[in-house]
Amino acid sequence: MSIVRRAVLFGFALVAFFGCGGSDGAPATTGQAGTSSGAAGSAAQPTGAGGSSSVSATAGLGIFPATAPWYQDVSQAALDAKSSDVIDGLSTAGGWGNGNKFQIDSSIEVLAADAGVARRPFMATGDFYKPDCDQVDVPVPPGGRVEGENDYACAGDGDCHLIVVQGMRLYEMWRANLMGGAATGTFQGGCLAVWDLTHDYWAPQAPPDFARGDQCSSADAAGYPISALLFSADEVKAGEIKHAIRFILPNDRIDPKAYVHPATHATKHTATAPTPVPYGARLRLRSAFDLSQLPSDGARVVARALQKYGMFLADGGNIALTAQSDTSTSAKWDGLLDAHDLAALKVTDFEMVDGGARYPVTLDCTRTQLAQ
Repeated sequence: MSIVRRAVLFGFALVAFFGCGGSDGAPATTGQAGTSSGAAGSAAQPTGAGGSSSVSATAGLGIFPATAPWYQDVSQAALDAKSSDVIDGLSTAGGWGNGNKFQIDSSIEVLAADAGVARRPFMATGDFYKPDCDQVDVPVPPGGRVEGENDYACAGDGDCHLIVVQGMRLYEMWRANLMGGAATGTFQGGCLAVWDLTHDYWAPQAPPDFARGDQCSSADAAGYPISALLFSADEVKAGEIKHAIRFILPNDRIDPKAYVHPATHATKHTATAPTPVPYGARLRLRSAFDLSQLPSDGARVVARALQKYGMFLADGGNIALTAQSDTSTSAKWDGLLDAHDLAALKVTDFEMVDGGARYPVTLDCTRTQLAQ
């Protein structure tokens, strides 16, 4: 599919946690709906009963098979041949964005829908791309919300991700908009990616059959799942995050011409960085970084995960790291980790792990939709 997709709004300034790459997004204040609980369990099964569940489902560690790339220790992995060029280029281009502040945003909610929650059809909008996206019915649990909003209505024109786990299916939709509640009313949606949580999409495969399909987008521009890369207050309180973390950059610092696996997609935009960062890039915090200079134990937990598992470039925006809202987690961000506790981390404190081959961006997606 050779069209210009996702012109990328990803990066609005919404204090309500994520809100599309959000602005202040203090991870521990107002507790706007959040994404995964990422805590060390493998609970892909949603909680709740009677078709009325709207608490957060578990994401992060264990949501996909343990062989998935997010769970691999890369602390000793070889560097990408262009690591120095990528880091230098990112630094030259202005660093992280957001005034070059390495900040945390936590606003995406991953909802749990039990078996009693009915799936609803939706009307595809101009933000739905064929064949990249899945036109299937989506479970919408009562009492939930889309990213950056108080309910399911996308009133703020943000990314409005809707993320729901039901059984062993993960539904991630970009630009969801439900007017009239979970059970009735108009349901419009942008790109929907449905994932089988029992399947390792990233096991060795030859293009174009990698993941959901090379050149194919998902609810994130890079083409992989959002939920697997989110970290939670529960994980931070427990003292360990056992997976890689999602991060985003301004679009002018992202490569529009090539990506590396596990990404399968990139957006067409203008890049000004000397050596733009490809989607799929895995940046690792240098082992020599002095963690004692960070202001909280919570910040050190995140930093250790960045040293061991790294972070994957997933989308465009201005708030670098993505965490889960604490709305439905046992631990709360307040007093545990502040949005600015990682501000000491500079671009030059990172290096790029070997990403393998660069795949030229064509946007010619070919794939078969996952059956319901």
